Amino acid sequence: MNLSLSEISTVSASFAEDVPAYAAAGFDGIGIWEVKLPEDDLANLTLLGDAGLGIASCVPAVPSILPIFLPGMNEPRDPAERVAALCASVRRLAKYEPECVVCLTGAVGDFEPRRAREVVVEGLRDVAAAARAAGVRLGLEPATPRQHDSVSFVNGVADALALLDEAGLDDVGIMADTYNLWHEPPGALAAVAGRVTGLHVADDPGGDREDRVLPGEGGTRAIEQIRALAAAGWDGYLDLEIFSTPERFWGLPVDEAARRAHAAARTLL
Repeated sequence: MNLSLSEISTVSASFAEDVPAYAAAGFDGIGIWEVKLPEDDLANLTLLGDAGLGIASCVPAVPSILPIFLPGMNEPRDPAERVAALCASVRRLAKYEPECVVCLTGAVGDFEPRRAREVVVEGLRDVAAAARAAGVRLGLEPATPRQHDSVSFVNGVADALALLDEAGLDDVGIMADTYNLWHEPPGALAAVAGRVTGLHVADDPGGDREDRVLPGEGGTRAIEQIRALAAAGWDGYLDLEIFSTPERFWGLPVDEAARRAHAAARTLL
């Protein structure tokens, strides 16, 4: 397995700052967030190549079919516009040859639940077709059950597989996340290792906190998930993804954040 750092982990740094910092810290790859990408893809690819970084998962600028009710993620509100944006992002991000492009359902919001599911199934088919045509894998990411009403109505491995089966999309996989799947036994993910397109890694700090912490700071579930996946033959990027606050991890300078993240990531191997 290779080690990667997702750019949301250093939210205040630019792409041009992330790339050399991650490489200097010892990471093998980077998890791209499209909102950080400058417009010049050729220049971006040159920077990545010079740094020797591979690409783990890519998160589109509009990452879900229905709105996500978190700051900066609820626009546009129209699912058709969101699907069009997702398809355009898939085509763009395919140039980076990532492990996968991430997609979420979004939250039900004002929709009737059955209609919300129908809208997502239809949208997933369109986004999957764009991914298929672009030659890149699409990964549906479940959210933690605590974010059922704000991020996604898909909150576990079985939920994700059921939705993909309903949509008839056996070529779309699961973008797993140890924080989001903290409640799942490791065997549930390992049993579908062949469908896992990527793995975000973070620990749950517990209590009422809504941020995420580095592996090893919140318990053993992340390493249990990783060991189970490895035993099942999965060999992708371990892409650390730390949502935080300015008072915690997000307040660190990018170089220090990358060094700390890499030190924690090494313990996973």
